[in-house]
Amino acid sequence: MSLPWFDNQFPLYLAPMAGVTDPIFRTLCKEAGADVMETEFVSAEGVLQAWQRNRRYVEFEQQHRPLGIQIFGSVPEHAAAAARIIVDAMQPDFLDINAGCPVPKVVGKNGGSSLLRDLPLLQRLAAAVVKELGNDCPVTTKIRLGWDAQNICAPEAVVRLQDAGVQAIAIHGRTRSQQYGGQADWGMIDHCARLVQIPVIGNGDISSPEDVQRARETTAVAGVMIGRAAMNAPWLFSRAKSYLQTGEIPPEPTAAQKLDFMLRHTRMAIESMHYGDELVTMRAMRARLLAYAKGIPGSKALRPTLARVSSLAELQEILNPLYS
Repeated sequence: MSLPWFDNQFPLYLAPMAGVTDPIFRTLCKEAGADVMETEFVSAEGVLQAWQRNRRYVEFEQQHRPLGIQIFGSVPEHAAAAARIIVDAMQPDFLDINAGCPVPKVVGKNGGSSLLRDLPLLQRLAAAVVKELGNDCPVTTKIRLGWDAQNICAPEAVVRLQDAGVQAIAIHGRTRSQQYGGQADWGMIDHCARLVQIPVIGNGDISSPEDVQRARETTAVAGVMIGRAAMNAPWLFSRAKSYLQTGEIPPEPTAAQKLDFMLRHTRMAIESMHYGDELVTMRAMRARLLAYAKGIPGSKALRPTLARVSSLAELQEILNPLYS
């Protein structure tokens, strides 16, 4: 079962990020040019125990396709059963296994990057999901380079995952112990991509159109995944795609365009009721607004106010002086 978005293309993925890649943000990134995206992750155990409560994390719009739903877990049989529930209910374009998340609450359950300490288990888990889904839905996996610098296992992991039947692998070029510090090791990502016949998507430190072009021209990856840079500048997708197609880099949006984007994202989030009422939504949006505001002239002095904003009207009042 092939993944058609790799056919004569170099797809740009929006990385799955808990608390960030909700349906509203995915819509905005799709408009900006993201080719493939994934939902926030959901626990396999949570799906089995309370599917209706956890379903909200994996809801998506048809316009988001091609889209994958990401799960994490450590028990092969449970991951397979959860994958079946998700695929039957949601019909995603692929299902992704999270073997890269470094946060303690996931690692503590032997999920995420903890699986990199037990590659036979990771392989069994992936194989169980692949077997359960059969031809109904392709399976992919996201990993890191290893647990720490002394335990780099990505080369072995990609071969095991290919043998398990996964259709593509995304590699974040850091170890679990690095979290998000230091530099991503694209040399190791490239090495891993050359070991397997399935597509490898490179992830880490992609923050400019030039970074995307460099990955395409100097490594064997079949696409790139953009995470933290998209949180600050979703328009990176359109700028990178234009550069790949024309060799010219479009200018960044103007300050006024960025302010308009902040207001539109907030308005869409409130109207969606994804997080709840207006106050709850504004609390969820604060970190996003602070990220968007970086670099806008005059915004630094307003950051404390943005960090406490509680309504759309208040946000409009805060941002109005920045338009001048």
